[in-house]
Amino acid sequence: MRKALVAALAAVSVLACLAASSASAAPKMMIGIQDDANFLFGNPDYAFPLVKQLRVGVVRANLYWGGPHAVAKRRPAKPMDPDDPAYDWGPYDRAVFYSIQSRARVMFTIYATPSWANGGGSTNKAPTNPLDLQRFAYAAAKRYSGTFKAPDGRIIPPVRLWMAWNEPNAPAFLSPQYVRKNGKWVIQRAVNYVKICNAVYTGIHSTLLGSEKVACGATSPRGNNNPTGIRPSVSPLAFMRALKTDGLKKFDVYAHHPYYQTPSDTPASKPKVATAVTLGNINVLIAELTRLWGKKRLWITEYGYQTYPTDRIFGVTYAKQALYLKQAFAIARANPRIDMMIWFLLRDEPRIGDGWQSGLLSASGAKKPAFAAFQKLVH
Repeated sequence: MRKALVAALAAVSVLACLAASSASAAPKMMIGIQDDANFLFGNPDYAFPLVKQLRVGVVRANLYWGGPHAVAKRRPAKPMDPDDPAYDWGPYDRAVFYSIQSRARVMFTIYATPSWANGGGSTNKAPTNPLDLQRFAYAAAKRYSGTFKAPDGRIIPPVRLWMAWNEPNAPAFLSPQYVRKNGKWVIQRAVNYVKICNAVYTGIHSTLLGSEKVACGATSPRGNNNPTGIRPSVSPLAFMRALKTDGLKKFDVYAHHPYYQTPSDTPASKPKVATAVTLGNINVLIAELTRLWGKKRLWITEYGYQTYPTDRIFGVTYAKQALYLKQAFAIARANPRIDMMIWFLLRDEPRIGDGWQSGLLSASGAKKPAFAAFQKLVH
């Protein structure tokens, strides 16, 4: 009897240890691609078979509140109702349907302020009243709750992965960067971004679905921290600290874009600029994330290597792009705090100079070696 009891207790102890180990283990890393030109506004019958062929797990796309591709080009009368006549969800509904058919989940990044919501300003100017953004986020989450019907009667597939804005520490996406108050420079973008993140988080989670994840941050890898410079920007760590100071509390996941700095950098290279955060020193950002908010998870929501000779400044050879893609995903997968990594782009942009050439395919559609490298990743 005693031996049997000891054996039973030992078995229970082993099962408890296994359960604890399983509970603390990092979930399987999600792997995805972002390419708005192809996934939202291109030919879906071209793009989404490639998504399926590549075994993409997550399609990341911007959900444009304002701008040329705006859902809300004018102020809605009932902003929390997805069926308000002011809303046009067309390309976004289509992307969700095609993604699910291709066995991929969708992550929407709510971005771009409509001019009616910020006093006639540009899309990178924060909304005057964050409640407008909160109501839009609620309408978006409700439409993509998995219970809402499209105009043709079909149930729209669910979206559970969300992000608030894109690279708010870069002037192209959120402005102004700094303002002078009481003789001191204040990181105004952090003040504004806390309001943006809170609005998106509250709007999404007000649907009470319970399974949504809202990421904040989505920071650019660099910043000069110079309020009087020609192009003032804030480095990712300084931006994180400012967010904490300005009261950011509610978010599920933090996001970052740890791009390489020079074409001589491998994914493991430490950045040459002390304030930059690339994949090579990503643990510096994770350590600061832990210090400020505890053990929040991290999503890498943009990463990629541009290719030469199309990009003669930042490009690497096709062979190196494939090699670095494999190395980068291996580094991310080995990190227990990283749950997602998104490659940017599917296909090179045709504009030489201001376009991006980090696609798995060339602008003509030819597959680069990186296409096969991505396909062979453990999905």
